[in-house]
Amino acid sequence: MANKRGTAGSAPFHECLRHYSVLILTILFFKLSSGTEDDAFRAGQSILSPVAAASRDVRYLLYDVNPPVGSNLRRDVYIRMASLLKTLRKNGDWVLVLPPWGHLYHWQSPDIHQVRIPWGEFFSITSLQANIPVIEYEEFIAESGGPFIDQILVLQSYAEGWRDGKWEEKVDERTCIEKLMYSKDKQGYYRGWFWGYEETRALNVTCLSAQGHASTLAPVLQNNLNATSIMLDRAETVLHDHYAGKDYWDTRRSMVFAKHLRIIGDEFRAKYLNSTDKQDQTPYNEDWTQMKNRLGIAKGGPYLGVHLRRKDFIWGHREDVPSLKAAVKKIRSLLKKHKLQQVFVATDADEEELAKLKRMLPEMVRYEPTWEDLELLKDGGVAIIDQWICAHARYFTGTSVSTFSFRIHEEREILGFDPKTTYNRFCGDDENECEQPTHWKIVY
Repeated sequence: MANKRGTAGSAPFHECLRHYSVLILTILFFKLSSGTEDDAFRAGQSILSPVAAASRDVRYLLYDVNPPVGSNLRRDVYIRMASLLKTLRKNGDWVLVLPPWGHLYHWQSPDIHQVRIPWGEFFSITSLQANIPVIEYEEFIAESGGPFIDQILVLQSYAEGWRDGKWEEKVDERTCIEKLMYSKDKQGYYRGWFWGYEETRALNVTCLSAQGHASTLAPVLQNNLNATSIMLDRAETVLHDHYAGKDYWDTRRSMVFAKHLRIIGDEFRAKYLNSTDKQDQTPYNEDWTQMKNRLGIAKGGPYLGVHLRRKDFIWGHREDVPSLKAAVKKIRSLLKKHKLQQVFVATDADEEELAKLKRMLPEMVRYEPTWEDLELLKDGGVAIIDQWICAHARYFTGTSVSTFSFRIHEEREILGFDPKTTYNRFCGDDENECEQPTHWKIVY
C-alpha cells in the first residue's frame, strides 16, 4: 500500500520537476546565447552541453593531415584551420574539433601507448578557446550523438597543375588522384584511421582539388547544408590566410603549452641550469591575451639553448646540417662568445651519436625522463619540455628549416627576447652562404 500511495502521490511532483527542468534548460540556453564569445569559450571543458548543442544550429569542422607530417607542422596546420573557422563563424555557429595525437614518426619510444591523445595533454584548452571555439574529439562524439562524421572532403592538388603558369585560387570536386585511405564496410559506412578511434564511421567521402588559402574552402563548407560535421583530410594542402599577420599570431599565441609541462620545464631549469623567470626576466602570464612583451626585455637563463636535428635531416638536408664535430665546434664558440658555461641540447640523435656528443661536449645538459615519466608525458610532452627550456636560454641556435626550431623562435618572440639571440641556426660543413632564419615579428 505504501508503494502504491507513493507512486500515485508522486505524479504532481514529477510534473513540477519536468516544468522546472525545462525552465532551467531555457535559462542555460539564454545565458549561452546572450553571453559573449569569450565567456562561452573560456570554459575548460566542452563549450556546449548536449542539450545546448541540440538547441543551437552547431556545425563541426574536423580535420586531419598526411600521416608522415610531424607534430610541429601539425601545429602550423592548426593555425590554418583556425583562420578557416573564423571565416566560417561569420555566417554560422561552427566549432573546431581537435584531432587526437598519435602514431607520429618521431615518437619512437618503445612500449609506450601513444594514440588517441587529447590536445589537453599538450596544450591549454582554455587558452585555445579564448581564440576560437574548440572541443576534443571525444567531446564531439558526446555532443553530436555518436562517432559519426557526415562528410569527409579529401583535399588534393590539381592533377593538371597551374594553367599557363598562372596562380589562381580555386576549389573543385574532382576524381581522387591517389587511392583513398578509406574503405566501405558492409553497412555502407566509410572506415579509416580516424586517430585510432576504430568505432568512427563516415557517411560520405569526396575528393576536392584545392588551390589557395584556407578560407577559400569556406563557401564549399557553408553550402554543404546536409552535413552537420565535415572533416577535411590532408588539411596541409591549403595555405595560411595571413601568414605572420595578427590573425596568425593571435592563434599562435593562444597555443599555450599545458601547465604541467611548463612546470616540469621550469623545475628542470631551476635545478640544473640556475634559471628562473625572476632572474631571467621572463615573467609569464597565464592569460595569453594579456602578454605583450617588448623585444629585448627578456634576458634568459645562463645557458646556451641548442636544437640539433639529426636522423632524417642528415640525409634529407645534408647540405645545411652540420656534422657532430662541426656542431660541437660551433657550440664551444657560442659558449665562449656569450660567456656561458652550460649548453642545453634538444636533439633526436640516436644512442650512438648521443654517446659521441657526450664525449665531445661533457658540459651538455639534456632533459632525460624516466620510463615512468615518459609513459605519462609521452614523446610529445617531452619534446614540448625541450622546446620550453630552449625558449628560456640566454641565446638559442637551431637547425635549418626545422619546424621544431621555428616553434622555439615563436616562443622566444612571445617571451620578449632580442631577435639576435633567437633567429640563429647551425650551418652545414660545406655551406658557403649560411642564411639565417627570418625574423617574424608579432603583430598584436
